[in-house]
Amino acid sequence: MVRAPLSLRQFILKVHGRCNLACDYCYVYTMADQRWRTRPRAMSRVVVDSAARRIADHVRAHGIPSVELVLHGGEPLLAGPEMISYCVGAVRGAVGDDAVVQVSLQTNGTLLDRPFLALLHDLGVRVSLSLDGGREAHDRHRRGHDGRGTYDRIAARLEELEGDEFRAVFAGFLCTVDIRNDPIDVYESLVGFRPPAVDFLLPHGNWLEPPPGRDRGAVETPYAEWLIAIFDRWYGAPVRETGVRVFDEMINVALGGRSGVEGVGLSPARMIVVETDGSIEDSDMLASTFEGAAATGLHVHRDPFDAALRLPAVAERQLGAAGLPSECRGCPVRRVCGGGLPVHRYDRDGFDHPSVYCKDLFALVGHVRTRLVTDLTRLRRSS
Repeated sequence: MVRAPLSLRQFILKVHGRCNLACDYCYVYTMADQRWRTRPRAMSRVVVDSAARRIADHVRAHGIPSVELVLHGGEPLLAGPEMISYCVGAVRGAVGDDAVVQVSLQTNGTLLDRPFLALLHDLGVRVSLSLDGGREAHDRHRRGHDGRGTYDRIAARLEELEGDEFRAVFAGFLCTVDIRNDPIDVYESLVGFRPPAVDFLLPHGNWLEPPPGRDRGAVETPYAEWLIAIFDRWYGAPVRETGVRVFDEMINVALGGRSGVEGVGLSPARMIVVETDGSIEDSDMLASTFEGAAATGLHVHRDPFDAALRLPAVAERQLGAAGLPSECRGCPVRRVCGGGLPVHRYDRDGFDHPSVYCKDLFALVGHVRTRLVTDLTRLRRSS
């Protein structure tokens, strides 16, 4: 029996296709897929209107109670306040009372001034900022086109964001892991800004272009060791300082729950991307693999989002354990690690391979499970 595809719940609009930074690890601009060069710099209102209608049609066709709209880029704030407001209003207006539209925005933070914060607050948009730790750690990769670091500019913006007036806007940090940085220094630098959550991201790489420290045949687990140091610091804190998404999700799945993010657990992926030109595409992270990897041939002017659900590549991300690489299906930690992100499995002949981070994921999941089992055993004995 063939299972019907699940409806989409997250719609990522690339409202601006350029960035005012030149981060050296950016998968959009520095990796295999360079199609961004030929796309419009910014999304037009005509494309926004078509995307909004398609989202509304999808909501009504599937009876969806709530969807997430993510404003993304490039750097979405380059689109300007009027365009940000227009995008939010267009989608919410098209969907109407049929569903709740939760809106978030991912930004490098350099343009997040007080007027932008006030606008986002009034629109009910939550903001995630990219911050890689303290000044030295952050500025190693996240520099402007002039080569200068950006930490000081972002830290100044955070003084507004972490204050009581705009606290409701603050969703948390995205931090890309660099194993050269001290993990505890990075964690404590981030926690110092009182973020609601931190999302530690493994740098994108695959078997053809491995990430730093993850060459073919390497048996070391530097990324696991880095994250384990933070896990022990975070998990052992006397009070909860922040959420850490990868740890929260692993714990939830290990205890029998379902993951809410791709890359942990076996929950189906239910997101789609609309590029600045209106193209409907699979995950933009696929830009790290090969030219056109995310292309579907669909467009919001002519195609419903249901058409994407019928594509093999999109449907495969909803298959759970059946969609794992063949080598992963007998692994004892597969239900928790979920095989990692699909983009990290790529090799010359496709994606049917374990993650380039397989050894790290195995070690990290094992450590988290051991801590949980130890604590649960202690609790049962003391009750």
